[in-house]
Amino acid sequence: MLILVGQGNPGDKYAGNRHNIGFMAIDEIASTHDFGPWKSKFQSQIAEGNILVDGRPVKTLLMKPQTFYNETGRAVSEAARFYKVDAENIVVFHDEIDLAPGRFRMKQGGGHSGNNGMRSIISHMGQDVRRARMGVGHPGDKSRVMNYVLADFPKADQEWMKALLDACARAANHLAAGDDERYQTEVLRLAPAPKNDPRKAT
Repeated sequence: MLILVGQGNPGDKYAGNRHNIGFMAIDEIASTHDFGPWKSKFQSQIAEGNILVDGRPVKTLLMKPQTFYNETGRAVSEAARFYKVDAENIVVFHDEIDLAPGRFRMKQGGGHSGNNGMRSIISHMGQDVRRARMGVGHPGDKSRVMNYVLADFPKADQEWMKALLDACARAANHLAAGDDERYQTEVLRLAPAPKNDPRKAT
């Protein structure tokens, strides 16, 4: 089984935040691949379904933890224990301030880079979880980061954001096949990042 996790905070007031782009990606995957209805389990909203890889269904669990962002690891570890899924078969979609808006990178291993949601997941599951890092840009000053990620995406970001979410869903067969490099390449092909952005990010 494959577990795809979105990082985010529960509740309508957070729904459009940069911090919730992981939830948005999971919603898009659920819609594109006709997953079953959402239900409450593992301290999360979950949906079950399959992602086809060369016509072969890969059983997949989608998760939107309701523990709030910084405690995501509690929900993920509960589901992983239940299904006996190891870290290599867990992919976490999350916002990444160290990538320019619209950029996308897959990563496995390494530290949490200051992301408290990933800090929680790594503490529960170890460093081998796979990460789908979705660039939202940096506000330019460390003191402004919290307000920045907890703010809604502005209208100017809607075009690239929707394209990135769509690409993450459409290319998910490569993710289900375990080919993270191919997945990254295909997402970037389908949703090229904006060329010019005034915010400071790599």
